[in-house]
Amino acid sequence: MTKKAQSIPVNTMTDNFDGDISIERICIDDLLTLNKQNLPNVEEATDTHRHDSHSFFLLESGTVQLDIDFQNFIITAPSIIYIHPDQVHRTITSENVIVSSWAISNESLSPGYLKLLQDITPAKPLILTNEMFLMLSHAISVFIKFTERKNDKLYHAVLKDSCNTLVALVISEYLEQSKSTDNPARFETITKSFRQLLENNYTTIKRPAAYAQKLHLSTPYLNECIKTTTGFSVSYHIQNRIILEAKRLLYHTDKSVKEIASELGYDDYPYFSRLFTKVTGMTALTFRSKNLD
Repeated sequence: MTKKAQSIPVNTMTDNFDGDISIERICIDDLLTLNKQNLPNVEEATDTHRHDSHSFFLLESGTVQLDIDFQNFIITAPSIIYIHPDQVHRTITSENVIVSSWAISNESLSPGYLKLLQDITPAKPLILTNEMFLMLSHAISVFIKFTERKNDKLYHAVLKDSCNTLVALVISEYLEQSKSTDNPARFETITKSFRQLLENNYTTIKRPAAYAQKLHLSTPYLNECIKTTTGFSVSYHIQNRIILEAKRLLYHTDKSVKEIASELGYDDYPYFSRLFTKVTGMTALTFRSKNLD
């Protein structure tokens, strides 16, 4: 087994401007014969890691296989993928790839866009129409040109605005492709609010009634909204968010199960162990041993 760290690796942005915006367009034949001048941090891309920023990837040609939080995606061009800073991921394979990637920190991201990104997390890869692909590709080319104009008085403002424009285009595409006519608008709004609350509080708030109280709703009504929109109960979402983080820590760190339980807000270690087994069908130690390198 490869020695694991006490925390999940966090990769910083490359080719950045004041440390909070980055953009690059790279060509990859495959990961084994990669031209290191195109991607000097290839090992960081193929090792499991998080980013310290919101990351976007426009696959312009070729095929990429990604693992994102224990889900395997085979992505073919033209496609777009957004990865949240919390998500753990790695590149498994790539073939004849041209990919444009850009990243932006919370500080430089428009607050309105930040909220929308939270609503669509976790995001799956999207296949793009030719029109949207050409629009994004052209916008990226212009953005890259802007990065070369370092003597402009408004250089950093232009970069920030350009990056936020790209983010807005991606968000609009996710929203367009996720339109639903089956669920009442109020149910969808409540579900988004619940997801955001859960993401911010899953280590401290475990009871559906507590989330309902924060949303000023009755527990049965919150359950009705969530189940109608997602097909699963509030308890299901709470438990699965906790177990996802437990899986991340079991796989990517060498923390003990007891340490992980405590980090996730469980002083009752046996209860956490039973919950993990209930949700996954195996013990935490079995999960770790099944996923050894």
